[in-house]
Amino acid sequence: MGRWWILAVALVLAGTACLVVGLRGSQHALPGPIASRVTVPAPVRSTAPKAVPLQTTHSVPVELRIPALSLSVSLSSLGLNPDGTVQVPTDVEQPGWFRLGPTPGQIGSAVILGHVDSTKGPAVFFGLRTLVPGDQVTVSLADGVTAEFGVTSVAMYSKSAFPDQLVYGSHGSGALQLVTCGGIFDDQTGHYLSNIVVYTSLDGIVPAAPLTASGIAQ
Repeated sequence: MGRWWILAVALVLAGTACLVVGLRGSQHALPGPIASRVTVPAPVRSTAPKAVPLQTTHSVPVELRIPALSLSVSLSSLGLNPDGTVQVPTDVEQPGWFRLGPTPGQIGSAVILGHVDSTKGPAVFFGLRTLVPGDQVTVSLADGVTAEFGVTSVAMYSKSAFPDQLVYGSHGSGALQLVTCGGIFDDQTGHYLSNIVVYTSLDGIVPAAPLTASGIAQ
């Protein structure tokens, strides 16, 4: 996990299809983003916990489900652009996992980013701001394991005051942050002025179903 903590991440999203934290414009977005940078903080070292924390192993997340939003959607993987900004999901209806961070369910903060809207209307994370503490978020991994999270809080931040440590920093347990843009839309610049962040904590891990003799999961 050492490498990704020092990678620069931008906070400005593209038009009404804007994203957050380092996302650059896509073919679905309105006028292109303004590049700005923040530094993802280094992990805070602490003494080892007495009990082994609940966690998954590294595996690519393939599906995100949010029952309160009637949302079940496949996930893409996001890396970095040559200038150090986070890549943008190419589909406004498909969120992307920042693959240089941990797998959802591993120790640390996994981050999934998605568009809030586009020129055609609401996008995949349009309803994110309506989630409340206790709502469930689940992520299915390529290895068959499912990580279950519970929403702990929903916050909105001005892009100029985005809390890097809270969103990307490791706090000693498995966490998943869902991020999009929101708040006031500036017609002059074509950008939202704020970011919406849904914070969650790991509630449980459902192991992969055992395979039968024919190789099919039970």
